[in-house]
Amino acid sequence: MASSWRRHGHYEYRVVTIDREVSVPDARKMLTEEAEYGRWELARTRLYLGGQRKVWLRRKVIRAASTL
Repeated sequence: MASSWRRHGHYEYRVVTIDREVSVPDARKMLTEEAEYGRWELARTRLYLGGQRKVWLRRKVIRAASTL
């Protein structure tokens, strides 16, 4: 599994590549944990011919304003 990070506007994106050897229930479990603990939501999925899956996750960027 590989991942990369990007920021666009008000969202932060993470692209996760899931190998074809990973079963669907295992991939679902992994993405559910990411969503639950990392506050990620599913933005896009893509299934390639060889069975590899690419998943785009996104979450809102929270900027803290200085109160000083």
